[in-house]
Amino acid sequence: MYGFILHAHTKPEQADAFEQLFRSYVEPSRAEPGCIEYHMLRDVQDPTLFIFYEVWASPEAFELHVALPHMREFHDKRMDYLRRDFDIREIEMLSPAR
Repeated sequence: MYGFILHAHTKPEQADAFEQLFRSYVEPSRAEPGCIEYHMLRDVQDPTLFIFYEVWASPEAFELHVALPHMREFHDKRMDYLRRDFDIREIEMLSPAR
């Protein structure tokens, strides 16, 4: 498995647009064959901070996900939304996925 936690620090004026955009990606991402877990969270104390918890069957499954047209398009425009680039921490799964 391949898992990570990603922090996205949005520009204050782009936070709601970022949320709306990625809310539309949650269910399609969850439906992808290699997706095990895909969660989008928004920090209560800092509403410009979004946290993604993702687990994929393999690094290759994740690569297929990021190669999708809508993900490539977002990647090219991500800094329109973000104050700084993503903070990504790879994680080791110590408990089984549901």
